[in-house]
Amino acid sequence: MFTSPLFASQFDVDTYSTSLDFAQVNDVFVTQQSSGTWCFNTSVRHNDQGWEHYADGWEILDLEGNQLGSRKLHHPHNNEQPFTRSQCDIAIPTKSSIVIVRARCNKHGFGGKSMVVILKNKNKNKK
Repeated sequence: MFTSPLFASQFDVDTYSTSLDFAQVNDVFVTQQSSGTWCFNTSVRHNDQGWEHYADGWEILDLEGNQLGSRKLHHPHNNEQPFTRSQCDIAIPTKSSIVIVRARCNKHGFGGKSMVVILKNKNKNKK
């Protein structure tokens, strides 16, 4: 796993709650589009309990904590766990080859398992 002093101080992906009261990122599948932007297919698991408590989004951060993209989830997924939702056309600066994907819920916010994703830029050597 990639570590650096900045990374470790701002985003400790090794310390999180395993409780399904917090939204957990189960998996992330990333593809780069011909335009150079990215599609993130993110699987989230959470103990959705209707409108009072549900996973309401996920976001992509660079290692400095800047939000690069996000996906708002507009309703509970009580009977669909884990569930996967996609967001495309996310511009990731070429200097950011590693990003963090984390999910949140409307009651507890962030705090579940995040995922570190290494991006393989297809367009890096193109002129």
